[in-house]
Amino acid sequence: MVSASSQRSLPPRAAWNVYALLGCAVGMGVLLVLPLPHELDLLNAAVLLMLVVVLVAARHGRGPAVLAALLGVAALDFFFVPPRFSFAVSHAQYLVIFGVMLVVALVIGQLTASLQRQALEARERAQAKGALYELARRLAGAMQREQVDEALREFCRSHMEARHWLVLPTLDERLLPFGGSHGPLGDPDLRSAAMAYAGGKALISCLDEQPGFRREFLPLAGATRCRGVLVVSWPVALGDVEEVRPLLEAVASLATTALERLHFVEVAHQAQLDAESERLRSSILSALSHDVRTPLTALYGLADTLVLARPPLAEGPREIAAEIRDQALRLNGMVGKLLDMARLQSGRIKLRKEWQSLEEVLGASLKLLGRALERHPVTVRSFAELPLVLCDGVLLERVFCNLLENAAKYSPAGAPVLVSGRATEVLVEVRILSGGPGFDVDRLAHLFEIFERGRGHGPGVGLGLAICRTIVEAHGGSVRAFNPPEGGACVAFTLPASPLPPLEPELPEGELP
Repeated sequence: MVSASSQRSLPPRAAWNVYALLGCAVGMGVLLVLPLPHELDLLNAAVLLMLVVVLVAARHGRGPAVLAALLGVAALDFFFVPPRFSFAVSHAQYLVIFGVMLVVALVIGQLTASLQRQALEARERAQAKGALYELARRLAGAMQREQVDEALREFCRSHMEARHWLVLPTLDERLLPFGGSHGPLGDPDLRSAAMAYAGGKALISCLDEQPGFRREFLPLAGATRCRGVLVVSWPVALGDVEEVRPLLEAVASLATTALERLHFVEVAHQAQLDAESERLRSSILSALSHDVRTPLTALYGLADTLVLARPPLAEGPREIAAEIRDQALRLNGMVGKLLDMARLQSGRIKLRKEWQSLEEVLGASLKLLGRALERHPVTVRSFAELPLVLCDGVLLERVFCNLLENAAKYSPAGAPVLVSGRATEVLVEVRILSGGPGFDVDRLAHLFEIFERGRGHGPGVGLGLAICRTIVEAHGGSVRAFNPPEGGACVAFTLPASPLPPLEPELPEGELP
């Protein structure tokens, strides 16, 4: 889409051709009037020559019109003003005619050239609007970034005789040219693109691979964040920066809208996939836990019957039966966790909140674990000072069991387990510190996800911490894992601290309320 100024700038050979043609036009006008010296007076000849000037101005613009006006005045003086065929002027009134003719010709030429320029600019604006509309239509239907890049490439090449690069950020916020069809930008251009990306303002660089081109970097600033940088290398003949920038900004705005729309489409699609995956996973967990639990219960009962049979079995068979019973019990615990996770994620469990003592809940959990902690001395600290907490005691007991079982499972034999608590005005925090090498630092953010297993992949299915997080968050609290400076691993969860309800005064004996 070349501007009007660039279209009016002609190469030298073309300019000489234009001036030769206007000379021929003035000569033809003189030849038409010259055979009729008696039928036409001087003013009529001047008007006919001015008509030639107007036609030249309408066709070729202001410069040729000025030259045509001068040639017309000279031809009028030479061929029609007495003494004819000379440039001598016999009367002063002819000078007035020459001056008026020249001024009128120049004014008409100027007006005609101005109208021509305005018409040309109007056509260019209409072409630009049509091209932008077509670009917007293509970008609105783009389903991939490749289609956005292709639409921009065709627009820049067809309507601006320019090249473009679409520079997009990667997941680690590095800027790279999108696609391989345009070649690399090189370090200086990438640095300029990074400056435009960080600053949010357009940058102009006069350095380009081809002479006569200027390169501009336009940030694609969306509603939420910058989506990248559009780099356009356009010819200087297209016009000044202020003339070209509105078009470039319009193109960048359309590209930003398209890229942001694609981003949100990807986010919505991924969210839909995650929701469907989660629903399917919950259905599988629920079905598996229900279908497997019944035969496991029967297997455990049969194995326990063999162990307790009278008269007792031989040592070998009795040990095998005991091992079957223990493994069935462990597998039943895993299936129980699957069922718990399915119920928690379904949202059908309602919390039965009551005022509970965390010390009593912890004591019940330690008693349930029994043999699981026999090789790990457990120390409880500062639990007696904790206030009562409004919570579901059964579910919170499950949290303590899972955390203590994980602490014993992933720490070496003999390593102590420390359970401590503290309270503030707004929350109650419980920490469970165990020995061992601690958590993998690169997996800390994923520890509480479903099926995420710890260091060494010990026995289990990776649901314990996920169940803990679900229960704690259902109570309005939070849970986190970290490696303390003194070593080992620590899991801490918080519960909101609620003010105790007012106690009703005791009535005197024998008095009814």
